[in-house]
Amino acid sequence: MIDEKGRLFGKINVVDLLVVLVIVIAAAVLGVKFLGPDSTVSVSHKTTHVTYQVLVESVRPEVYENVKSFVDAGDATLMASGEMLDGQVVAVEAQPHTDTATVTTNGDAIVLYTDKNLLDLTFTIECNVVNPITTEIGTQEVRIGKSHIVKTDRFEMATGTIIACEWDDGAEA
Repeated sequence: MIDEKGRLFGKINVVDLLVVLVIVIAAAVLGVKFLGPDSTVSVSHKTTHVTYQVLVESVRPEVYENVKSFVDAGDATLMASGEMLDGQVVAVEAQPHTDTATVTTNGDAIVLYTDKNLLDLTFTIECNVVNPITTEIGTQEVRIGKSHIVKTDRFEMATGTIIACEWDDGAEA
């Protein structure tokens, strides 16, 4: 059965056969461990609904008008890394941006205004997250006070800060 070159039936090397058998056995053991009935790997599709608000300051009015048109049309699904996410920008509101500097000289104050036409936008976003502990949507964690990029396939606002967050289980931060 084994010839002078160590081949089984003159075709298969015994060492190669042992290596193949070890790989097949290892794959079977790992398959049973991770995919078997007592597996600790769970495929849970339960999600937690999260609503949060992001403040983006100093935005030009024409940017706001374009963003608002997408949001009002329901065309503001969140995305990250080229993938659409389970989240949507549901509203955007604008307030005039007030950014002033005060200079005081001998009791008189001079107030200097920056560009008066800029707006502060507040985005309301609803999403479903798999893990309510980390509250990640895409690659970003949702936490009050964190910087946040509001990104859809139509627009991106990179300088936001999360100012409010509410989880559907009644927990609020």
